[in-house]
Amino acid sequence: MIRNVLGSLVALAGAASAVLSPFRDWYGGRAGRDYRVGDLFEGITPVESGVLVSILLPFLGAALLVIAGVVLRSRLVVALAGLVVLGFTILWMVRQGQAAGSLVVGGDGAGMRVGVANALAGGVLMLIGALLMSGRRGRRRRAVREREPVEPFAVPAADQVDTWPPTQEPGMSVQTSPWPEPEVDPYTGPDPRDPVHPPYRPPPPQG
Repeated sequence: MIRNVLGSLVALAGAASAVLSPFRDWYGGRAGRDYRVGDLFEGITPVESGVLVSILLPFLGAALLVIAGVVLRSRLVVALAGLVVLGFTILWMVRQGQAAGSLVVGGDGAGMRVGVANALAGGVLMLIGALLMSGRRGRRRRAVREREPVEPFAVPAADQVDTWPPTQEPGMSVQTSPWPEPEVDPYTGPDPRDPVHPPYRPPPPQG
């Protein structure tokens, strides 16, 4: 439970970092939302992009995957979201390096900026969150273990009469024979010691 909560918080923090990264500078004073998704596959162009068709789009999809993974407690879904963010960020780095001839990190605004760092950090945090989460495997194993039937006591062999019925008390068992006990007639006649109802005695012969 604690691992799921901690992993979920880390993954959600990574999703927030990834979503906010396109609104910050990525390269040469250009924000991430100005790069089209198509530029990542066709090559970087100076054409400005709309927000809904920019690099923000896959990052929003990754954030939704993280939310779904947290709700479902799925490590695989959260890890997939982290790979999406890292994959698009690395692809952007490759295309930007091809367009600029080199990829540098500069503090004067000419190189990669903090937006790229936010995107990379967001993807890494998602992967860390997926590793921290315990998922639903522990609960599934616990449920299967609870549903396992309890085996009844086996009938012992004939030479082990002391063990049936199962008891922790020492000594002979109540049932010492595998055959049913013979029935006993409950009527035994009047008790000769009973003064109120003495047994019937026939009168002595008169002669």
